[in-house]
Amino acid sequence: MKSKKLISLAVAVVMAASVMSANAAQPPKMKMTTDIPASVTIPDKVKTRLGTLRFKDGFPAQETADRIYDQLDFQRGVESVLLTTGGASLQGFRNGIRQWGPDNETAIIWEERMDSKVLLLTPNTTVVYVFQWLDTKDGPLVIETPPNVLGIIDDHWFKYVTDFGNAGPDMGKGGKYLLLPPGYEGKIPAGYHVARSKTYGNWMVMRGFLVDGDPKPAVKSIKQHYKVYPLDAKSPKPVNFVDVSMKAFNTNHPSDFTFFEEINSIVQEEPNSAQSSEILGLLASIGIEKGKPFKPDARMKKTLTEAALVGNAASRVIEYRNRDKSFTAYPDRKTWQTGFPGGSYEFLSDGVRLIDQRVGFHFYATGITPKMVKPPVGKGSQYMKGMLDSKSQPLDGSKSYRLHVPPNVPANQFWAVTVYDVQTRSMLQTDQRFPEVTSADAGIEQNPDGSYDLYFGPTAPEGKENNWLQTIPGKGWHVLWRIYGPEQAWFDKTWRPGDIEQVK
Repeated sequence: MKSKKLISLAVAVVMAASVMSANAAQPPKMKMTTDIPASVTIPDKVKTRLGTLRFKDGFPAQETADRIYDQLDFQRGVESVLLTTGGASLQGFRNGIRQWGPDNETAIIWEERMDSKVLLLTPNTTVVYVFQWLDTKDGPLVIETPPNVLGIIDDHWFKYVTDFGNAGPDMGKGGKYLLLPPGYEGKIPAGYHVARSKTYGNWMVMRGFLVDGDPKPAVKSIKQHYKVYPLDAKSPKPVNFVDVSMKAFNTNHPSDFTFFEEINSIVQEEPNSAQSSEILGLLASIGIEKGKPFKPDARMKKTLTEAALVGNAASRVIEYRNRDKSFTAYPDRKTWQTGFPGGSYEFLSDGVRLIDQRVGFHFYATGITPKMVKPPVGKGSQYMKGMLDSKSQPLDGSKSYRLHVPPNVPANQFWAVTVYDVQTRSMLQTDQRFPEVTSADAGIEQNPDGSYDLYFGPTAPEGKENNWLQTIPGKGWHVLWRIYGPEQAWFDKTWRPGDIEQVK
């Protein structure tokens, strides 16, 4: 009996072991988690503006991946246009200047005042303009400046470097400036106003002033005093001034695929430290990266070609039909936009980058300096853009309009109104060589109460020729109002111009 009990116990042990072994060979049943929020997952099918995107338990299908990458390449291309327009603008300027001679040696000058032949962003006709491209790759440059000018140096990415002249440290007396290249650690001699740039390439603009309407005294002074030469030069060469009055050439940046080629050239030439790492990363994602060739394949080139067009379209919408209230000059006016929306030459507000304001400025204008945002009362200049008529409609070159300028304009010096082409943002090319009317014009007609009426249209109203600016049927146009030496009433907005009203 005892042996039988032992046998039965052994059998039981073997059977129990077999059951345990069988259970151990099978994984335990997993309980599915039921409390995952839908917001952290994605459905297997998602309908979007890109079409239906498909996933398998969150893993993207190849077709979805391809579609998303196409979209990323496109939107990053558009954003690259919007975020680097300033650099492209100065690259276009450099190309235009280089038509006339080498960097550092050649300065282009309008000895007969700026005219409408050149494609150049929103200049005016009441000063003597000088432009030069300065390159410090071979070392620091000495810049000797003339008295009584307004001058700015901006770097290759269109960031402020220094003022000189009336708004600069030489206080309009003329002086010696030393422009240093990025990372310069050499000895800096005494006797210079030192300017440090983050880029090797730099854009210089200088404006001289007319004397009783005559540009010759400013031209003579600029040519006599303005010099540029290397710091270590033993026998400096004189600047080669090229008079480009009435010469047709282009300084505007492109809006097609070549926009990206222009930006690539800046990236290759300049140190990465000169630009935001985020923007450089954005450019790298579309194939623009320092030390590497920019060679997009057929698909990418097609994508970027479209992105350039959409970027241009976006820039135009931001500039001409902006929805941001900071662009509006006066709440009770339809015509006028502020010249420097956001009120910061760095386009910053409480640490936030004003992207649309920066896009609008660089698409439209040139010259970054804090002195343009808010000059001292009675000095400098201020600007407003007249984009629409009194009914918020675009200005039509085939129709006639009137602008009423109330009396007592708060200008310590004078005011001016200039007509521009909507397409090029350059002066409108008409039968008038200088498409501008100013309060300093000898023949301008003033009303008995001290106000003025200006007229715009294909033909002048009878007897109003001196107060008239020509427009072209079929061409869009807009104006810039400039006030020189703005007084307090300008800043308080207690004085303001009327809207541009259609008269027929």
